[in-house]
Amino acid sequence: MISHAGHLEPHWHGRAAQPRRRRSALFIALIAFLSVLAVAGGAIVGGGLLYAGSVASTFSSTVKHIPNAFPPAATRPVAVSTGAMNILLIGSDSRGDPTTIGATGTSNQRSDTLMLVHIDADRRNVYVMSIMRDLWVQIPGNGTAKINAALAWGGTPLVVQTVEQLLGTPIDHVAIIDFQGLAGMTDALGGVDVDSPVGFTTVLKPHYTFVKGINHLDGSQALAFARERYAFPTADYQRVADQQALIRAIVSKVLSRSTLADPAAMTAFVGAMGRYLSVDEKFDVPTIIGLAASMRLDGASSIHTFTMPTGGTGTSADGQSIVNVDQNSLSALRTAYAHDQLGTLAQTQ
Repeated sequence: MISHAGHLEPHWHGRAAQPRRRRSALFIALIAFLSVLAVAGGAIVGGGLLYAGSVASTFSSTVKHIPNAFPPAATRPVAVSTGAMNILLIGSDSRGDPTTIGATGTSNQRSDTLMLVHIDADRRNVYVMSIMRDLWVQIPGNGTAKINAALAWGGTPLVVQTVEQLLGTPIDHVAIIDFQGLAGMTDALGGVDVDSPVGFTTVLKPHYTFVKGINHLDGSQALAFARERYAFPTADYQRVADQQALIRAIVSKVLSRSTLADPAAMTAFVGAMGRYLSVDEKFDVPTIIGLAASMRLDGASSIHTFTMPTGGTGTSADGQSIVNVDQNSLSALRTAYAHDQLGTLAQTQ
C-alpha cells in the first residue's frame, strides 16, 4: 500500500527495499521543496505574488542548471495528456557536473538514490516512489545492469531514458540533490525541534546523543540523526521512524507562522536548499511559479511514499548482488503512471 507522509508499507517495498544511507536527505529535501511550493501557491492565491515570485527567483538563482538533461525525443515514450507531472530526483554523492561526458560516455557523478515524484493532475496529492539503486534493469545501449550505473555511463540523459523505458512514462523535470544540503537547510531554519521516538547515541563520530522526546537539532545533528541505523536492533526500520520525525519537524518549521511571516527566513531556506540542487533548464522561474500556484496540498497527508515493488534480491550472472524487478506488479504500475491513477492503484494493494 502507498502510505502517507513517508511510511513505507511492507506489501509495497518488501524486504529488499529498505532505505539506504543517504535516502533520508533526498526525501527530506523533496518534502521541504514541496512545502515551499505549497506556501508559494498560497501566497499567489492570496495576492502575494511578489513574495511567491521572490521565493521562486531565489531558488532559480541558486540552483545549478543541467544542459541537455533529456535523451533524444525519438527515444522517449509518448505522453498521455493527463495534466500530471513527473519529476525524477537523483541523489548524488557529488556535486560534479551531471553532464560531464567524455569520449567514453562516462560522467563524474554517481547516483546513490533515485525517486520519481508524481504530482497528480489536480495538484492535491504527490506520490514519491523510491527506485532501488541495485535494481537490475535494461540500460539502453548497455545491456542489463544495476540502475545506478546509468548516471556514470551516460549522464542525466541516460538515467532519464532508463527510467522512462522501465516505467513507460515520460519525465517532465529532473533534479539532482547532494545529501549534504540537509545540514544547510536545517541551519537556515535556525534549527528544528524533533520528537525522537527513542533515545540513542550515534555509533559514528562525533557520537551525538539524542533523548526520547524533543531535541533541538542544528544541521550537523540533523544529518547524523537521519543517517543513524547501527545504534538500533531494528536498524533501518528505526531509521525510517527517525527520518519521518525529522521530516515532520522540518515541514512544521517551514509552515510555521514565524517562518511564513518572515520572507527573509523563507528566502534563506530556499537559498540554502538551492545551493545543493541541479535542475533541468526548463525548470525555470515561470515554471516554478506556475507549479506553486497550482499546488493544493493538504499538509503532510497529501504526500504519499512507496518503493517500487521488487522481486527480491538475487545474484547476476557475473556475481553481483542485485534487486530484481517485480514483473507481476510492473504492468499495473506502468498503467497507473500513464493514466494518473496512482491513488486508485494504492487502494487495490
